Amino acid sequence: MKPTVRSVAGSLELLGAAIWLGGLVALGAIAAPIVFSVAPWPASADAMTLVFRRFDAVAMACAAIVLTAEALLAAGRDPWTRTDVARTALAALAAAAAVFEGMVVSPRIAALHVAGVIRGVGSAGAEMARLHDQAEACGKTEVLLLAAFIVLRGISLPHSDRVARVDARSPEK
Repeated sequence: MKPTVRSVAGSLELLGAAIWLGGLVALGAIAAPIVFSVAPWPASADAMTLVFRRFDAVAMACAAIVLTAEALLAAGRDPWTRTDVARTALAALAAAAAVFEGMVVSPRIAALHVAGVIRGVGSAGAEMARLHDQAEACGKTEVLLLAAFIVLRGISLPHSDRVARVDARSPEK
């Protein structure tokens, strides 16, 4: 694989992972707690349902970018190291969590919300609470997997001989 293709794929992979991870943290740790504590129900739930559904699409798109880039990089990798295998597994698991959340959990939460279900009230409310717990677990799992993925990507960045180094003995030009 050409170095330029490898560089672009690696950059896109990191960018996708960073957007995905940053979005999860911004929504889960910052926006959702504030919106749910400040805005009255059902407006808070209306707003966050829309926000989470839109972010699900972003997360799944980022997952596709990360997995595609990882596949491109894997095609030119021989032999695979343990770090390569671990990084690829982390990306695949995070992507699976994002797809499960975006295609299964979030749509069910949205449907229950539209039906007027209140979290924790009645059997439908118990289902809503269970789904919220699943969504939270998916988000936290994605955060941990993506953080580990980014660390492993950093560890496995190639040390390029093309980088110009200034020899301490020679005068700078």
